[in-house]
Amino acid sequence: MLSVKEIPVTLSHLFETVRHVKKVEKGTFLFQEGRQADELYIIQSGILQLSKIIPDGRELTLRMCNSGDFVGELNLFSSSSRYLLSARVVESGEVAVIMRTELEEKLSQNLPLAFEFIRWMSLQYRKTQTKFRDLVLHGKKGALYSTLIRICNSYGLNTSDGILINIPLTNQELANFCGTSREVVNRLLSDLRKTGIISISKGTITIHDVNYLKEEIDCEDCPVEICKID
Repeated sequence: MLSVKEIPVTLSHLFETVRHVKKVEKGTFLFQEGRQADELYIIQSGILQLSKIIPDGRELTLRMCNSGDFVGELNLFSSSSRYLLSARVVESGEVAVIMRTELEEKLSQNLPLAFEFIRWMSLQYRKTQTKFRDLVLHGKKGALYSTLIRICNSYGLNTSDGILINIPLTNQELANFCGTSREVVNRLLSDLRKTGIISISKGTITIHDVNYLKEEIDCEDCPVEICKID
């Protein structure tokens, strides 16, 4: 059964253009930056990371995508038919495949669908814009704190001890979200543990004082739908 978690109801018409469903395996790439972009995808299950390899070789992760998310949309109505990002599978699952040319034709002919699609794309742009703002204005520490806040909003579970991040993330993966090195993230996490802001057990992070993180980066209290990593 196909699903549309965060895509607006009107955009459920996207599924009318689905060609087939394919399985994706952990550790593989659904698509890679620079490759021919003839297909777009709606994730049915599993988790993907959308990333950009920056010139010095580091990886900057822009989004975590899971069930119901639409990926590859940056190539719509573009003169370039190559992917701008890479999509790595971090949890095996399935994706529904849509041909780019067919979706472009449908959006051109269906005004309500096109309008809803523009609104959805605007939300994705605002998420990316605020993330880059945090990366640029607040340095490495601020980038990590912002990332932890966003992860809490996307995957946090409220417990009596704080907010449990209910997704396995290595320090390297956190570093990729921050555009910095694993060594820097290791040191910053260690500082947060020493002051009791967070605790880490078996690789799982619990945030005990999320307000401290917000105060340190002068958090603007953006709507939760914008302050997320998915």
